[in-house]
Amino acid sequence: MWLFIAFLAVPLIEITLFIQIGGAIGLGWTLVTVVLTAIAGTWLVRNQGILAISQLKSSFSDLKDPTEPLVHGAMILFSGALLLTPGFFTDAIGFLLLVPAVRVFVFKAIRARVNVQTFQTGPQPRRSYPDDDIIDGEYSEVAQDRDRIKRPSKWTDH
Repeated sequence: MWLFIAFLAVPLIEITLFIQIGGAIGLGWTLVTVVLTAIAGTWLVRNQGILAISQLKSSFSDLKDPTEPLVHGAMILFSGALLLTPGFFTDAIGFLLLVPAVRVFVFKAIRARVNVQTFQTGPQPRRSYPDDDIIDGEYSEVAQDRDRIKRPSKWTDH
């Protein structure tokens, strides 16, 4: 239901803002503003994305919980999609998601609603089987032609 409301409300808000801002500053400046916000947003998303990827790599190399850098990366990706969508409302939300303090707030709000049962890093515990001395494998017999062997090796001596 919330998704339906969002798909209905966002275009209505965008159309209203286009009419209001276009009437106040004119069509040309409105279009220039939309294009400039898309260019600036792309540049900011690229820089923030590089930073998020480096934080994710750092958390993997330090064997830390990668949840926060992953969520930050997802929010940066989402903000990039919003900034490339023409409109003032989506640009405002996209620019807000590029502010690290806003992302931390959103992450904490999401984390409060999601319950992670377990998280484990490092080597996995070894599973024990009832018969640890049994090795499962396949074999096939190879017939040896002793006349073809010119130099006997120590491996074929009986």
